[in-house]
Amino acid sequence: MGERRVSRRGFLKAGAAVAVAPLVIPGEVLGATAPSGKLTMAFIGTGNNGLNWMPRFMNDPRVRVVAVCDVNREGPGYWDGSVRGREVGRRMANEHYKDESCAAYTDFREILDRDDIDGVYISTPDHWHAVIAIAAARKGKHIYCQKPLSLTIGEGRRMSDEVRKAGVTFQTGSQQRSDSNFRRACELVLNGRIGKLHTVRCGLPGGIPDFGKTAGQQAPVAIPEGLDYDMWLGPAPWAPYCPARVGVNFRWNLDYSGGQITDWGGHHPDIAQWGMGTQFTGPVRIQNARGVFAEGPVYNTATEFYYECVYANGVKLIISDREPGGVTFEGTEGTVWADRGRHDANPQELLKEEIGPKEIHLYRSDDHVRNFIDCVFSGAEPIAPVEVAHRSITLAHLGNIALRVGRDLRWDPDREAFLDDPGASALLNRSYRAPWSLD
Repeated sequence: MGERRVSRRGFLKAGAAVAVAPLVIPGEVLGATAPSGKLTMAFIGTGNNGLNWMPRFMNDPRVRVVAVCDVNREGPGYWDGSVRGREVGRRMANEHYKDESCAAYTDFREILDRDDIDGVYISTPDHWHAVIAIAAARKGKHIYCQKPLSLTIGEGRRMSDEVRKAGVTFQTGSQQRSDSNFRRACELVLNGRIGKLHTVRCGLPGGIPDFGKTAGQQAPVAIPEGLDYDMWLGPAPWAPYCPARVGVNFRWNLDYSGGQITDWGGHHPDIAQWGMGTQFTGPVRIQNARGVFAEGPVYNTATEFYYECVYANGVKLIISDREPGGVTFEGTEGTVWADRGRHDANPQELLKEEIGPKEIHLYRSDDHVRNFIDCVFSGAEPIAPVEVAHRSITLAHLGNIALRVGRDLRWDPDREAFLDDPGASALLNRSYRAPWSLD
């Protein structure tokens, strides 16, 4: 993006323009450089989410996607058995720009070493998020990272600290914050329209859906050509390859994700924290956790779950697959509920309430991608920054830990530590397979 040794944030805020001719040389030869004034982006992870969201960036005239990265060249096993991978992503970008400027990589570090790339979109399996995001922040790249933010609470803390230190823009893919129905519900709660808040209910999906049409393929088989499986595993423990382990169904194994609890933990619990006014803290107790776990051979996450997060002010947040979908706020004088594209209240007259100019008005974003791009150029903080995302996904990690150890837990949200529970504390971090680390 022009002179890379000039401060990226200062350059974007000033809207400076350095004369750079339109790209005519293939990216594989010299590295694609977008025209001056553009936010040059690379997509790390071109499977389900990456390819679904890439057009939203390419359709913004301020953005140029110049590179894609994936350990899979091209193959099936994604949403509904679709074929995806880095070559699919490269073709998508080249067809959009009507040239051959998009470069494709297997190793994300090659992308981070390119001085002409301003930002990255991270949509890898969860176990890779922290390693890539921290490396990107240290290289001064702006980051849009899909939820769930982290694999562990320890990772999330490191990610937030490193992003703050680097001063880059970080948007988390918790796009429900850019939905007016959720914002409206939270404003009603925060402005006392339902009286004193006492209970919040988050209904998440349960089970183990066969997103990749590969759930029955859990026996080890030969690694397909075009897949760098060792790189796919990365910091996770070594395990034999099988189709059900990769693609989209990785989320049902605790080495790579946390099941439906973390898959949706960056959505409804995130909104719960927003409406509770607790987005920079957390509960003091996790109690009454109970659940059922898949029994392998590959899948081992919770298929049924219930747990309660109790806050210092006495508010109880219930997270379960048995609650109605969405987020329900219950107060002494009414109830407000919100889900994607919908919201409701009891009494319904609450929906007609106006929020006055001197009352609490939450951050407004009507487009999650545009909000990220706007903030890269302005230097403002986006609607789903890394610290908020860390605190939100911590609720999911706490629930999974409570389910695994099978007992109530006391939590100090300031120190981010369990009180007098070495067994639970051991699950705050995970060891990494060499040579990977966060250092």
